Amino acid sequence: MRRYTFMLIAAVLMLASCRPAATYRRATGSVWGTTYHITYRADRDLHDTILAEMRRVERSLSMFDPSSTVSRVNATAEYGPIEVDSMFAEVFALSRQVSTASGGAFDPTVQPLVDLWGFGPSHIDEEEPPSLAAIDSALATVGIARCRIDGSDLYKAHPLTRFDFSAVAKGYGVDRVAAALRRCGATDYMVEIGGEVAASGCNPHGRQWRIALEAPEAGSAPGSNPTDVLEISDGAVATSGNYRNYRELGDTIVAHTIDPVGGRPVYTGIAAATVEAPTCALADALATACMVLPPDRALALADSLPGVRVRLVYRRDGAWHTDVR
Repeated sequence: MRRYTFMLIAAVLMLASCRPAATYRRATGSVWGTTYHITYRADRDLHDTILAEMRRVERSLSMFDPSSTVSRVNATAEYGPIEVDSMFAEVFALSRQVSTASGGAFDPTVQPLVDLWGFGPSHIDEEEPPSLAAIDSALATVGIARCRIDGSDLYKAHPLTRFDFSAVAKGYGVDRVAAALRRCGATDYMVEIGGEVAASGCNPHGRQWRIALEAPEAGSAPGSNPTDVLEISDGAVATSGNYRNYRELGDTIVAHTIDPVGGRPVYTGIAAATVEAPTCALADALATACMVLPPDRALALADSLPGVRVRLVYRRDGAWHTDVR
């Protein structure tokens, strides 16, 4: 009996020694009009798994894929019902949650206003600000609070309501890739897509993952001016800023952040908002909401949500300030 037990143990050890050791691996490339950099510890290459998950997100939420769920919804000029998939429903639910918590500052139906002010892919390229009538017409189609999903059926606020989840989809995609890595047994990873990050466990040096933050300076290239470093081991980080995307209308420079309630570009003094949250989708949406709110309200929003931390860089009384809550 002892002999057979010894042989069984030896066989198990032999099989274990044949398995590749878990090592840190990297996956990089381009997706959704931006780049991704992913580091993870696993016993095999998981890049195909990562790409497959990204493609699933794209088929649901990409504005640039004419066959995606969101493109089909936007092409349907009806109140509903319009059938949607589970990813669309998840992002819709999170968006409504953040919209409610922020008093409407975050709203993925704001795209007609973004276009009207000259910041969207189908923008109206005017040299003067849009008229009050044009703003009111666009506002009639805006409002995720007036939309709902019943089962898998979406009902719009207006037949011409359009959804653009770009302020949350990258973060959601980060979360989906991170979940795919965990399903494959990888618990040490950092997933970064277009600057939005989710991390778990330890980096290759056995320490927390380090995320560089940059100074919000107009004209600076992404990553060219790091000013601070966040260290995280379980959580997510997203940043939104006004300092790269702006345009001139007449004698006025307007930033790309549009107030979904008032229908106009808004500048509250906040140049950049960095949010730490349990999920990257939540961090992504909250960072956008913070850009619409005055600094005090943005900080209060972060205080009201469990597991959320915000870092604001803003200008007040002619001086720059940094607040962390």
